[in-house]
Amino acid sequence: MKIVVPFKSVPDPYAGPGAAAKSVVNPFDEIAIEEALRIRERGEATEIVGVTIGPATVDEQIRSALAMGVDRALRIDDSRALDPYAVARILRALVAKEAPQLVLMGKQAVDDDSNQVGQMLAGLLGWPQATFISKIEFLENKTRAQCTRETDGGLEVIVVNLPAIVTTDLRLNEPRYVSLPGLMKARKKPIEVLTCEQLGVTVQPLTTTLSTARPPKRAAGTRVESVEELMVKLKQEAKVL
Repeated sequence: MKIVVPFKSVPDPYAGPGAAAKSVVNPFDEIAIEEALRIRERGEATEIVGVTIGPATVDEQIRSALAMGVDRALRIDDSRALDPYAVARILRALVAKEAPQLVLMGKQAVDDDSNQVGQMLAGLLGWPQATFISKIEFLENKTRAQCTRETDGGLEVIVVNLPAIVTTDLRLNEPRYVSLPGLMKARKKPIEVLTCEQLGVTVQPLTTTLSTARPPKRAAGTRVESVEELMVKLKQEAKVL
């Protein structure tokens, strides 16, 4: 079974304010990479192909995926700010080229939180999908996958036929540590670079980001001496009562 794992390079979500700009593999996609590796270690996958879209500056994140254990790495060379639909269309062309039995990817990217690419890709391919999964098992000689989904109402177990699109949630696993020797070895591995033209797809982003801004700082809180004083402030100052 071949697994394609799309991943995105995002600003480090754990970097504090004022920290030097640094990009990392999207945390949800890192979970997808880890799960693909575990599936291969169980003998249920023969090849894991990591793919990302971006300019040459994202090669560092591709090296991280290779250091984790991805067999092959592909980069679709495109430096534009692509919206989810454009990304899904590019990935559809890549999936048609690679013909995997499973596309395993994070449920969302932490920079835009769109949570749309997996669902759009499934729709474009006409494949079944299992989103927000916290467990996956293969059935009937790897022709079907049983997935446990995280929902607001609890855990939902569904079965999908393969090939399918599966998106990962936080509780699926804990990604392995990428060692420095592993990163050094990954630098020697090739990265295949393709263009949209080579994939036979033309995309034009339909969404434009006009601006981004941090939310305003919250005003400092105050202490009250009694419930009566609190009620007065809620009525007269906050005007919520």
